[in-house]
This record gives sequence, structure tokens and C-alpha cells, in this order.
Amino acid sequence: MHSDPIADLLTRIRNGVNARMPFVDCPYSRIKVEVVKALEAEGFLKSHEVITEGKFPSLRVHLKYDSRRKPVINSLKRVSKPGLRVYRGSEELRPLRSGLATRVLTTSQGVMTDREARRRHIGGEILCEVY
Repeated sequence: MHSDPIADLLTRIRNGVNARMPFVDCPYSRIKVEVVKALEAEGFLKSHEVITEGKFPSLRVHLKYDSRRKPVINSLKRVSKPGLRVYRGSEELRPLRSGLATRVLTTSQGVMTDREARRRHIGGEILCEVY
């Protein structure tokens, strides 16, 4: 059992990118799928699929690289941790790195990126930052 499954997902993606793996597998959960969908919509990941073979389902995340085999993800950082939650309102969600970085938030309306949260004028808990 993991005390922070989202940090486990981000670490697996970070390690897979550093090792130039085509995909990484991790235990399935709905929140992980939503985080992966947000990163996929922003263009940081290629695709994902749920594998139901075996006793427990798993999530397979296909990593994305450019034409020279350099990873699209340069940095992937967990912001809100179980010991210290980080909440921000919509007016506090300023663009990072001139708009090149993306934050993934969990809000009352689901998991979304900071761009989407600013557009909808809602805040939430910042799960991670990626650029």
C-alpha cells in the first residue's frame, strides 16, 4: 500500500522518461487516470490504456518523445503532499514559465489543468507541476 499513490505515478513517469522507456505501468485508480488524461491533453504524454489482465487492473502510460528521442517532459514535480496540502484560488493561479508549464489541479468539478481552472474561475488543490 502506498501512502501517496499520485507521487508514485509521477515517480514512475519520471523514471520511465529518464530511462527512455516507451511506456510505464502502475496500479490503476480513477484519480491517476484523470491526472494522466490532463497531461495527455496538454501534450506531455502520448496515450494511456487500462490493462485488466491478471488479478488487479493496471494503468499503462505511453510516454512521448520528440523527433530526436528527447523527452517532452523536462520536469515533473509533486506539489500538494499528504502532509501539506496546497490549495489556490483561481485568481492565484498565475501562468508558470511564461505559460509553458502546466499545473494539474483537483477541483470541485474534477481534475483539470490550471488553464482550464482559470477559464472556469475555480480553484482547487494543486497536485503537480510539469514542463
